[in-house]
Amino acid sequence: MDLRQVPLQQLHEKLGAKMVPFAGYLMPVRYSSDIEEHMAVRQGVGVFDVSHMGEFTVKGEQALDLIQRVTSNDASKLVDGQAQYSCLPNEQGGIVDDLIVYKKSDNDYLIVVNASNIDKDWNWISKFNTKGASMKNISDDICLFAVQGPKATSVLQKLTAIDLSVIKYYHFAVGTFAGASDVVISNTGYTGAGGFEIYVNKRDAEKTWNAIFEAGKADNIKPIGLGARDTLRLEMGFCLYGNDIDDNTSPLEAGLGWITKFTKDFTNSASLKSQKESGVKKKLVGFKMIDKGIPRHDYALKDAGGNTIGKVTSGTMSPMLGIGIGLGYVTTPHASPGMEIFVDVRGKSLKAQVSKLPLIAS
Repeated sequence: MDLRQVPLQQLHEKLGAKMVPFAGYLMPVRYSSDIEEHMAVRQGVGVFDVSHMGEFTVKGEQALDLIQRVTSNDASKLVDGQAQYSCLPNEQGGIVDDLIVYKKSDNDYLIVVNASNIDKDWNWISKFNTKGASMKNISDDICLFAVQGPKATSVLQKLTAIDLSVIKYYHFAVGTFAGASDVVISNTGYTGAGGFEIYVNKRDAEKTWNAIFEAGKADNIKPIGLGARDTLRLEMGFCLYGNDIDDNTSPLEAGLGWITKFTKDFTNSASLKSQKESGVKKKLVGFKMIDKGIPRHDYALKDAGGNTIGKVTSGTMSPMLGIGIGLGYVTTPHASPGMEIFVDVRGKSLKAQVSKLPLIAS
């Protein structure tokens, strides 16, 4: 399969990035070390180039109606300048993708989807666009930089007249940034470390990237790869599509009941409502290792009697905690925080404990 390139690929290679295939793109997995990059984001500021993500505009009088019918969350509650985490349920009880809906104004929305699902999501939403909403796939025109960490706001404030301190979590502003116009500056991210996501036109990408790094020089700003992105999101318990959620996992099983609103009708809502009323048989949980070991995707999860009760969907060594952590589905009786479970690591049964999210909370 031909791999696509993000617009700044040559820049990443000059920075010494190790490039790997991911979601159909060649992406930087690390520049130095995963742990060094992870800690830069937790303690300072780091920048991810996530320009592989997909962006669709949905406009016109039927825009909200379409979004309401295909997404699980209630987009009618959005005010201008607000973003909303949501998902696209399929007709079998699973998830087509998880996404973010941005409301720019009445009849003008931006939808941001996962890179591996751009075509799949476009086709899915288009299938339901029976009332003539105006849709455009602008994924190839947009670059996305996630500037994350406790020092991110002070670094980025040097580059815009927009007061970043008043942009609340899951809200955004549109304006001039680093000399580029019509930039979306969004208080969202995938790390739990704070910061903003910057959506710029591809023609302004390199100029914007360089301006961010110049502004962050005194704070030892670093480029961050996919390796640290994964450990950061896992410490927070954020789902990764294809690992923790997919076409066969219900949003209710995945702990996404909070984005599944039955105040409206949407794809498969009747079936999901019935599932909510009857209760799910398995749940996605976070867990921390008690015994030494690193859980990995697809490792079996067992009870004290050695019976299989589920499987690991994501696992790693937490740089913040210094122990193995993971997410996985277990049968509902084993899903309560504090319960002991066991991870089958190459034939050894290693003890772990179901834990509340985020996993790095004290």
